[in-house]
Amino acid sequence: MRTAKICLTGAAAAALVAALAGPAAAAPTVETDATFEVTAGTLDVTAPATADLGAGGSGTAIIGELGEVEVEDTRASADASWIASVTATVFQTGGGSPPETVLPEEIDYWSGAATGTTGTGTFTPGQLTSGDAAPLSTVTPLTAFSHSGGTGNNSAAWNPTLVVNVPLDSIAGEYAGTVTHSVA
Repeated sequence: MRTAKICLTGAAAAALVAALAGPAAAAPTVETDATFEVTAGTLDVTAPATADLGAGGSGTAIIGELGEVEVEDTRASADASWIASVTATVFQTGGGSPPETVLPEEIDYWSGAATGTTGTGTFTPGQLTSGDAAPLSTVTPLTAFSHSGGTGNNSAAWNPTLVVNVPLDSIAGEYAGTVTHSVA
């Protein structure tokens, strides 16, 4: 009988320890509905709003940098390829009637090497060296820079140079026109 008391006392002690050390009583269950949104990325190009290319006389070449152009691709695509192209308007001066013009075909564009890139794939300048400079056009876009292959987000920046081949019969004055970069 003495053995039974010890076992009973041991069992009672174990039950007391289990009750004190056991988990607290469970609270009622609570559910939380959670949401998230996947946003569509974009393919964007930015360039300076203005650029002063310099000055020169008739029959000379005016050479000036346009300023940094950047393509940013946040589409997170499996094929993150794109082509940035460039066109220009006719450049005109306010002097004279009608205004004097320099045609885009008399202005060469040279993208040069990238000043910075992010992401994977191959980044290719349209015109790597000054010897590769090509004339602009109002109609036919010139490839300024491209990206092929790679996946996910990427970006490229470059600082193109414009070479204005001033015609011999150009009158003095400030000529203004627009250089337009686009990306697709």
